[in-house]
Amino acid sequence: MERKEKKKKLDVENPIPYEEAENEKQKGEEETLTVKMQTLSSDPDKISPIVGYFASGSDPFTKNSAEQSDATVRVYRHTKRSNRLQLAVSQNDSPVDFVGTNYSGEATAPQLCNYAIGVLDKETQTLKIVPIAGNKVIRLDPKVAGVDIPEDENMDKKQLTAEEKALKTRALTEMYSNKKSIRKAKKLDTLREQANAGAEHVEGNELINQEALNVAIATATDGGGRNIPPHDLDATTPQAAYPLDKIIAKGEWDYLSDIFDVLETGERIPLDAFPSFVCNRTYKLADIKDETQKRRMAGIFSYITHLVKFKDKHSMDGFSSAKHHKIPGMLVQKFSSLFGVSESKRLPAEKIDLLISYVLVLTLYADNFRSDPSDIAKDLRMSAGDLRPRLELLGCKFVKEKRAFLATLPVPLKFTTKRKRRK
Repeated sequence: MERKEKKKKLDVENPIPYEEAENEKQKGEEETLTVKMQTLSSDPDKISPIVGYFASGSDPFTKNSAEQSDATVRVYRHTKRSNRLQLAVSQNDSPVDFVGTNYSGEATAPQLCNYAIGVLDKETQTLKIVPIAGNKVIRLDPKVAGVDIPEDENMDKKQLTAEEKALKTRALTEMYSNKKSIRKAKKLDTLREQANAGAEHVEGNELINQEALNVAIATATDGGGRNIPPHDLDATTPQAAYPLDKIIAKGEWDYLSDIFDVLETGERIPLDAFPSFVCNRTYKLADIKDETQKRRMAGIFSYITHLVKFKDKHSMDGFSSAKHHKIPGMLVQKFSSLFGVSESKRLPAEKIDLLISYVLVLTLYADNFRSDPSDIAKDLRMSAGDLRPRLELLGCKFVKEKRAFLATLPVPLKFTTKRKRRK
């Protein structure tokens, strides 16, 4: 131990109740000693003195002079956190123990001083000052064995915390978070509510998606053998000819807000992360005043992006461009079922045609059914000439406008038939 020695003239009163000292006190005389002061530092290999007090006023060490106290003092140290101590005082004839720690309860209050114990040896005239363990005076509270079990209390608190955690997090999010975080939190709440009300092994939105998927698969191939999205031959408007709600399910719109959120913050979408068709048309969102319509158009752009990237992920030539693109899990499940991803993770040729048909119908919606297919052809790694017969199979007609041929959708739908050349 390190020692610091000082010589100092110190006036002390003898704390030991000797008869001589009592007589001197009665006479009003004080004993003057010249002592040597030693300050001992704590040793990590040895435990320092532990100081505690009985907060209830009951002291198991205080008994009649004819009796001797049978109180037992035990000190427990945490196996992993050696600075955590627990002091326990028990009696053999009493079910009440006095327990306290240096890391909980009163010990957690702010402390602005240091504690130490001074031991005066009058024979050697030395005063030794020793720091106490943990620099804490431990409060000893009475505990009845088998009744006050802190583990049970902690378990109840943990259960209550788990139940109330979502409510507290939601309140803090609404008070202090930005609009984007609030929207995400609301989406998560909606998904939890739908999951509780839905099937046992699928979430509510996935259940809605599965219903829409069954309709899409049943109507994907019409009597003429065309791989086209769900359609209505008797429709009187282009929007009704290919109903949007049968292409994008109701529960899927919640996952199509990425473009809208980026543009709402005043930033631009990265050109290398989105198809050129989408990047060339984001300016249209600024002209839409109604927020519902703006979200709808941005969702169509997002859906086109996910379809194009899904095709690239399952092809040899476009895999690198879509490697880091994240498609929502619900859409991955739908696309994999609708477009028949094989074990080799390649799309069959007929399913590629179906995917392209979905993309082309959505591009018609994005361009108000007067669409120039040149840029989407580049995104699909095709030529504009190759897309023209595919658009015609959807019932489209081409009109020339300012040196460009635009695809339009006259109603009611009239599908063209492939003509075979005579030999």
